[in-house]
Amino acid sequence: MAEEKHMHTAPDGTVYEHTHTHTHANTKAVMNRLSRAIGHLESIRRMVEEGRDCSEVLIQLSAVKSAINNTGKVILKDHIEHCLVEAVECGDMEAVADLTEAIDRFMK
Repeated sequence: MAEEKHMHTAPDGTVYEHTHTHTHANTKAVMNRLSRAIGHLESIRRMVEEGRDCSEVLIQLSAVKSAINNTGKVILKDHIEHCLVEAVECGDMEAVADLTEAIDRFMK
């Protein structure tokens, strides 16, 4: 768990500073999903080295891409339910802007 220092400025200009520890409910599930995706990607690399059919490689790449996107969805859901809720409760509207930027990058 990473402890981070945050400063929030309320609409009335009041500055709040606090430190909290980020806890993520789905860390183990995310780590497992990432490990499986890494293993799958390594097997695709072997397929390419072995000269396997391009169609097979593309299908497997699509599966890895889907697995990574689904992992991102788990992280996003966790972030919204925990980190973002806490930030909004503390008046940190910058966290909403940061989330919007992260979603834009994730969706590209």
